[in-house]
Amino acid sequence: MKQVVLFLSLLPLVLGQSPDAVLSDPKVKEVIASIQRNNAWTMQQQVSICEIAAPPFQEAERAKEFARRLAALGMADIRTDSEGNVISRLPGSSEQKPLIVFSAHLDTVFPPGMDVKVKQEGKRLRGLGIGDDCRGLAVVLAVAKAFRESDLKLKGTVLFVATVGEEGQGDLRGVRHLFTKELKGQVDAFISIDGTGFRVTARGVGSNRYKVTYRGRGGHSYGAFGMPNPAHAMGRAIARIADIEVPQSPRTTFNVGTVTGGTSVNSVPIEVSMELDIRSESAKELATLDERLRAALQFGLDAEKKRWPDSKAMLELEIKTMGLRPAAEPSDEMPIVQKALGTAKALGITIFATGSGSTDSNLPMSLGIPAVTLGGGGMSPNAHSIDEWFEEREDSYKAPQWAALLVAALAGL
Repeated sequence: MKQVVLFLSLLPLVLGQSPDAVLSDPKVKEVIASIQRNNAWTMQQQVSICEIAAPPFQEAERAKEFARRLAALGMADIRTDSEGNVISRLPGSSEQKPLIVFSAHLDTVFPPGMDVKVKQEGKRLRGLGIGDDCRGLAVVLAVAKAFRESDLKLKGTVLFVATVGEEGQGDLRGVRHLFTKELKGQVDAFISIDGTGFRVTARGVGSNRYKVTYRGRGGHSYGAFGMPNPAHAMGRAIARIADIEVPQSPRTTFNVGTVTGGTSVNSVPIEVSMELDIRSESAKELATLDERLRAALQFGLDAEKKRWPDSKAMLELEIKTMGLRPAAEPSDEMPIVQKALGTAKALGITIFATGSGSTDSNLPMSLGIPAVTLGGGGMSPNAHSIDEWFEEREDSYKAPQWAALLVAALAGL
């Protein structure tokens, strides 16, 4: 049944136009030329939008400004949904279907209070989130501007969207809301712009993230010695996790990222915690690893209790879910992937291979909805760090051209 539903969802895309045919249209040529001509404007959008802080769960100010800019470009039906996503419609479509969502994410990984001023250092722009995903937001605006200035009329409906909650503990809350509530059952294809370079992310790396806590009675390190120790239990678990064997293909990983707890060097801790994540391109391998992870955590508890059989002191284990991102492995033969590669080729962009990643596209991919994430052009190698910078390249303008051509090819003229 799932294969039938997936095939039906692909029908509007199968019937779409080829990239070369779309690119030969005079109005599309005008869009392509406009994007290159307005490249300096696009860079200004990237910098100015990045100087509006958008910490996790606090994207509202940037969202408000993004909506204002969409309105200034003449986009229609602009609204902010209950989760905080900004949604707008490109005017002029002749039909409701296919419905294409073209998107970038508003949020950054950086907490409130950090300096968001973008600094120019030679050819480089240094700022928090300047590449991930201020570049994506600028590309969305650049495509909207070019479409509106050329008055290009598309057959299908295209929604220009800025999502919340893509990063970290946001757990894809924005795009999850779109596909399970706001636009449930309506979307035929999803394109996101995330990061830089010229990449086609065609597969979703799934991740499970947990906060694990071991709790005990606690006591003096000398006087109370002989009881189960939460820190020792967690140490046993970590050692067990470190020895888990995972496949190289599909790529599958695990990591203990933080370890906290205890009160002093001479006290048996009452509570210790760690945060960890596991990832895989394969839903099956992710589920297998999750099972082995839980077994390792339980082993730590049981082994520490067994070490002190005469103690009546309690020792407990708690596992809290921090985030669940679905894995997805669509074929590169999917029409949306082939159109992404075809539009790149038509513009002289070389793509050697598709890739996998953890982006907003994970969610629609996992639901069987055609989706890709494209790079936004330029270079930005230090994403998620305070040293993040973006460097424009001679062909950076080709990224919004690429996105515009793919949107047109999917929606039809």
